[in-house]
Amino acid sequence: MIEWLHPGLIFILGALLIPVLKGKWKQIYLLLLPIVALIDLLYMSKGVFWRLPLLEYELVFGRVDQLSLVFGYVFVIASFCMTLYALHVKEDGQHVAAFLYVGSTLGVVFAGDLFTLYLFWEVMAFSSLFLIWYRKTKASSEAGFRYIMVHIFGGICLLAGIILHLQNTGSIAFDSFNWGTGWGYLSSYFILVGFLINAAVPPLHAWLSDAYPEATVTGAVFLTAFTTKSAIYVLIRGFPGVELLIWLGAIMAVYGVIYAVLATDARRLLAYSIISQGGYMVAGVGIGTWMAINGSIAHALSCILYMALLFMGAGAVLEMTGRSKFTELGGLYKYMPLTFWLYMIGAFSISGFPLFSGFVSKTMVIGSAAIVHQPIVWLLLEGAAIGTFLVAGLKLPYLTWFARKEKGPVVEVKAKEPPKNMLAAMGVTAFLCIFIGVYPQALYGILPYAVDYAPYAAGHVVAMSQLLLFTFVAFWLLRGMLHGTPTITLDTDWFYRIAGKRFIWFCEKPLLDFADSIDRVLKDLANSFAWFSRNPTAASRIMLLTIGAVVARPFNPAYMRYERDLEELRGMYPGETVHRVAIGTGVLLVLMFFTLYLIIYLTHGVLWV
Repeated sequence: MIEWLHPGLIFILGALLIPVLKGKWKQIYLLLLPIVALIDLLYMSKGVFWRLPLLEYELVFGRVDQLSLVFGYVFVIASFCMTLYALHVKEDGQHVAAFLYVGSTLGVVFAGDLFTLYLFWEVMAFSSLFLIWYRKTKASSEAGFRYIMVHIFGGICLLAGIILHLQNTGSIAFDSFNWGTGWGYLSSYFILVGFLINAAVPPLHAWLSDAYPEATVTGAVFLTAFTTKSAIYVLIRGFPGVELLIWLGAIMAVYGVIYAVLATDARRLLAYSIISQGGYMVAGVGIGTWMAINGSIAHALSCILYMALLFMGAGAVLEMTGRSKFTELGGLYKYMPLTFWLYMIGAFSISGFPLFSGFVSKTMVIGSAAIVHQPIVWLLLEGAAIGTFLVAGLKLPYLTWFARKEKGPVVEVKAKEPPKNMLAAMGVTAFLCIFIGVYPQALYGILPYAVDYAPYAAGHVVAMSQLLLFTFVAFWLLRGMLHGTPTITLDTDWFYRIAGKRFIWFCEKPLLDFADSIDRVLKDLANSFAWFSRNPTAASRIMLLTIGAVVARPFNPAYMRYERDLEELRGMYPGETVHRVAIGTGVLLVLMFFTLYLIIYLTHGVLWV
């Protein structure tokens, strides 16, 4: 009897059979795997499972507690919605990469030791890479390369921290890390950097806004959920209550909103919104109270659903029009009204509208900041909430579905509703966003700590409604200023893009020229040895005479005749080759040398005595 079945293994092993199946059977199979994984989670017992010995250590593939179960639930439910959205995709490779991505994320969630965590951490990075590369454009190829380089760096930091932690403590258990100042905490610093890179915390965030907009339509939807939210999970597990995270999270929330305002591409705007929303979760982990940790977990679950829904809506527009830049869109409402309203449910959720999922989770973190007397953090998070509604709830839908360009050539954009499976996926995800908002106890009931929070207190509802109302009025009055020419906004990826270009230039020019020169020298040297070996005696004479001619030239007036003789000697080279002796003579010479060596060896001791 199987004691425990790893839900990640269902996806990883299940991905191997995807290329074998065809047609409707493959679609049924794709939807069946997340359902089986969810059933597995629902009947899972808490405890520690799948212990495997490694030298004197123990790998733990299954640490099941309420924290890992909560993230496991939402990851599997989200994977079902995303798979339904991608059901029309014909390329098996995209489905295989997506399922490996989901499976490895579940491996991270249930990892009970640092080596197992690192193993699935790296699989997660490389499997997600193909969701970017499968778009098969120059931009996606370059963005994917930068994406994996950043994650390799993050993986190196994580591995370095794990090794240092093992040396310091002798343990590989994945629990809360010690935090403080000084070299003694170096291992924790490295591990935290590895986690923060996957969480997309500024200034280590640009890989997300660079790569996600270049992924495939369906791949980008998968990317929204797993890398950043699994990073939130490991931060909760490893660094709760670290004050540094409070400020990093608050800055992250505002930073993402500012760059979303500047974005001129729909999916890039949403990518920066992911960064902003992650700021609430990181800040909650840093605050560290039970209410704040619950808020971070609840907001991670809500964010997975509504960010997936938002990317589904933007992806549907890209799928049906081939465009995602605001300067090329507008007036799509008459062609795609259902897509618009489903998108708006996600927009209402991310903006924190009452009766939608974001309202019941985001306000927990904001309220926690107020309770622990962090007024600046509270103000930054509230400001980011206003900006989120401005960009995701107003700017993007207005420029995509309604606004028309007034200047320049007007290109009519015609489209239709996306395939039924995409609409169905958006419908299921939208239902979950509303269900959580209307009945928050469904979310609060699975959180690891008891929840003593009433989101629909009159003060909360009135305050949030006022903020949203005034933001809408300001947007409506200034909406005419939204149209403009395409812009390029520099982010922190500028530094490693420039450094990368310089490195490539160095490899292609100076380094390659140096390698060519070394190659030429070695070839000349090899040719010289070959020339010398044709007649070593004559070659030695020519070399000596050449050196003599160079030395005697300033002192001997008759050097011209000397040069002619030398040139004649070179022309006759190799001339008569060196006399070769018979094999027997060669063997005799070898025996004579061995005999001489034996005499020296035998008399060596006597001579020393």
